[in-house]
Amino acid sequence: MSSPVATQPPATSSEPARPPRSLVTRLLTRPEIGAFVAAVAIFIFFFAIAPPFRTLNAFSTVLYASSTIGIVAVGVALLMIGGEFDLSAGVTVTTAALATAIICYEFSLNMWVGAVLSLVLALLIGLVNGYLVVRTGIPSFLITLATFFVLRGANIGITKGMTGGVTTSSVSDIDGFASARAIFAADIPLGFMNLKITVLWWLVFVAVGTWVLLRTRTGNWIFAVGGNAASARAVGVPVPKVKIGLFMSVAFLGWFLGMHILFAFNTVQSGLGVGNEFIYIIAAVVGGCLLTGGYGSVIGGAIGAFIFGMTTQGIVFAGFDPNWFYTFLGVMLLLAVLVNLYVKNYASTRR
Repeated sequence: MSSPVATQPPATSSEPARPPRSLVTRLLTRPEIGAFVAAVAIFIFFFAIAPPFRTLNAFSTVLYASSTIGIVAVGVALLMIGGEFDLSAGVTVTTAALATAIICYEFSLNMWVGAVLSLVLALLIGLVNGYLVVRTGIPSFLITLATFFVLRGANIGITKGMTGGVTTSSVSDIDGFASARAIFAADIPLGFMNLKITVLWWLVFVAVGTWVLLRTRTGNWIFAVGGNAASARAVGVPVPKVKIGLFMSVAFLGWFLGMHILFAFNTVQSGLGVGNEFIYIIAAVVGGCLLTGGYGSVIGGAIGAFIFGMTTQGIVFAGFDPNWFYTFLGVMLLLAVLVNLYVKNYASTRR
C-alpha cells in the first residue's frame, strides 16, 4: 500500500511585482525632456513677440542655423556620453575647410581630391586627440585645449603664408566645385520654402547617432565607458578603441561642416570657428548630456541645437540686441545642468 506524497506549494517571490511605470514617469526620465520643454517655451515666446518669426522663410533660416550647430553637436553629444570633451571641435571645422581650399588652389587639384585629403587630416586630428587621452591619462579638456591652440595658430599662420592674407582665394572656378556644392551646400526648393541641404544631413546624422547609441553594442559600450571606464574595461569593453572612435567621429562631423562652409561661401576666413566648441558642448548639455558622462541623448543634443538656432534668429527677428545671446548661453547652461541633474536623480529612483 503506497502512502500519499505530500506536495509543496509552488515557490513564490517575496518581492511584490513592480507596477508598470506611467507614461508621465517614462517621459520625465528621458534625458531630453528638459530641452524639449525649453524648446517649446522659446518657440512660443518668439512666435508671440516677433511677427517675422512666424513665416516659413524664417523657420527655414532657424533650421539652417540649427543644422550648422547640430551636425557637430551629434558627435560632441556621443563623446560627452562617453565621458570626454573636445575643445578643438570648432577650429577643426575651419582647419578642414582651409586645407581643402589651399590644397586645391595652390596645387590645381580637383575639389574632391582636396576634400578627401582634408578628411584624412581631420580624422588624424581626432585620432591624435583620442590616442593621447587614452595613452597618457591626461584629461581630454587639457589635451584638446592644446590642440585648439595648435590648430588656431596653424590656421592663421599657414593661410597667411600661402595666400598673403587671412582669407583663402575663391575656389568657385576649380574643377569639382559644382558637384561638391550640390552635396554639401545645395538649396532644396520645396515650393513653400527653400531648405538648406545641411538640414537633411543633420537629420540623417541624428538618426544614425541615435541608432548607434540605442540599438547597437557600440552604444552600450559608449554608455559603459562614460559611466565607469574601469568597470567597462573589466567586463571586456575596448575602452581605448571606443574613446578614439568617438574623437574621430567628432572630427569627421567637423570636416563635414567645414566642407559646407567652404562650398557655401567659396572662401574661408582662417579665424573662423573660435568659440563654437563651447556652443556644441552647451547644445549637448542643454539636450541632457551630463558633464560627468554615462548619460545623455543624441536627440537631446539636436533639440539643444534647435534651441540655439531659434534664439540666434529669434533675437534678430524680435529686434533685440544680439549681444544678449551670450547671456542666454550662460543662463541656459546653468539651467540645463540643474535640470539634467534632477532628471538623472529622478530616473535613478524610478528604476
